[in-house]
Amino acid sequence: MKIFTKNKKASFDYSILEKMEAGMILIGQEVKSIRLGRMSLEGSYVVLKGREPYLIGAKIPAYQPKNAPDGYDVEKSRKLLLNKKEISYLLGKAKQKGLTLVPLKVYSNGAKIKLEFGIAKGKKKFDKRENIKKREVDREIAREFGRI
Repeated sequence: MKIFTKNKKASFDYSILEKMEAGMILIGQEVKSIRLGRMSLEGSYVVLKGREPYLIGAKIPAYQPKNAPDGYDVEKSRKLLLNKKEISYLLGKAKQKGLTLVPLKVYSNGAKIKLEFGIAKGKKKFDKRENIKKREVDREIAREFGRI
């Protein structure tokens, strides 16, 4: 399993309650571009339109910009592949107040490219400060044990 890109801000801005995996519908040049690590999940999210999940806001630049098809959109919405049971589960979770679907990473599973996304709840500012303080305390403890 090779990881192509991660959403580093997701774990800082959200507390991840549950993780799920989905396939993506891509064209050939998008696959090549992702395999080179050019994809960015920054500012992207998963939304359910009707009964179909879509990845919105993910940036996949053209593999060869001069050979890109006319009207190629870097940030177009990409359909996610899930079974009916998973979609109905997500519909129920997405309707709950305060929950959102956040993409976490894109990786390969054999020859297929998969998206891991999480059902998440947004963190408040004081929660983020607590995480920063805890991280700093852990670093100090590690430094002290390293000196002894």
